[in-house]
Amino acid sequence: MTIEQDKIQEQLVVADNNKKNSTGALLSVQDLRVHFELRKFGFGHAGYVRAVDGVSFELKHGASIAIVGESGCGKTSLMKTILALYKPTAGHVIFDGKDLSTLKGADLKAYRSEVGFVQQDPYGALPPFMTVQRILEEPLTINGVKDKEERLERISKVLEEVKMTPVNEFLPKFPHQLSGGQQQRIVIARAMILNPKLLVADEPVSMLDASVRVEILKLLRGLQEKHNLAVIYVTHDLSTVRYFSERIFVMYAGQVIEKGQVDLLVNNPLHPYTYALLQGTSDPDAHNATVMKEVPPGEPPSLVNPPSGCRFHPRCPKIIKGLCEVKVPPEVEPVPGQLTSCWLYE
Repeated sequence: MTIEQDKIQEQLVVADNNKKNSTGALLSVQDLRVHFELRKFGFGHAGYVRAVDGVSFELKHGASIAIVGESGCGKTSLMKTILALYKPTAGHVIFDGKDLSTLKGADLKAYRSEVGFVQQDPYGALPPFMTVQRILEEPLTINGVKDKEERLERISKVLEEVKMTPVNEFLPKFPHQLSGGQQQRIVIARAMILNPKLLVADEPVSMLDASVRVEILKLLRGLQEKHNLAVIYVTHDLSTVRYFSERIFVMYAGQVIEKGQVDLLVNNPLHPYTYALLQGTSDPDAHNATVMKEVPPGEPPSLVNPPSGCRFHPRCPKIIKGLCEVKVPPEVEPVPGQLTSCWLYE
């Protein structure tokens, strides 16, 4: 082959791979790394914060997954990279066959219209000086919906979907005039107003009362099924995951250390860290209310200088001396459909 023919062949291979990504998965995260550079007093390199350090997963159309882990494990940085708010240091995020790192201008704007974002704090996410109508109208205006009647029709429809009725009573209200649950419904309505393919929900119920949490999760589940939405549910609370997601990805210190089907992982956690997360989950059984559960001591490690070997080894109650501190554990599949990175199963 000539050099020109080689280039053509490479382009065909890339096009074929993109075609496979778009048909097989809506979202493909491939060995993603997001590192933030540290500066000493504003000058000079002082290292990197390895917020995301080699994460891979796929999400199909209409499917839902949960990203779980303690605060500081990197799950929010992962989500902001998927939302194209952060740029990857290495690796790829492929959405519907398109690599996000190549999107600019109109293409990037079009991508963001296909992804809805539900924030953790509904009051902080809503502009206090805007009415509900204006909050929901703004994304339509930005994305070229010029007809006023069409905008009002779409706003009314999405408010009915999130159970904010009668619609005319809520349109002129400001965020401070709504309850926490109502504010979160408006945040969800705004995320849904452009008919996205993917919904990213970052701790969507952690700021709400316990009674309201179930309602919001049921609402999200209903919207997912009605619109065939792909959903990424980010949380630290495994008690809510089993009612919403199909697969769980457990993150620790910027890495995914266990993943699998919800029932498998919740009923039989393999990694000591996953077990610790489950131990820390609230138990609805009143008989267990006074039982003091054992959880690993210490705090998550610094992402500037993460521990060598298994990153959980300084807190792990099942550490294998001379191995866990030195070597990075490979990903193994001790149970069909459930993968973990732990030397206990090697």
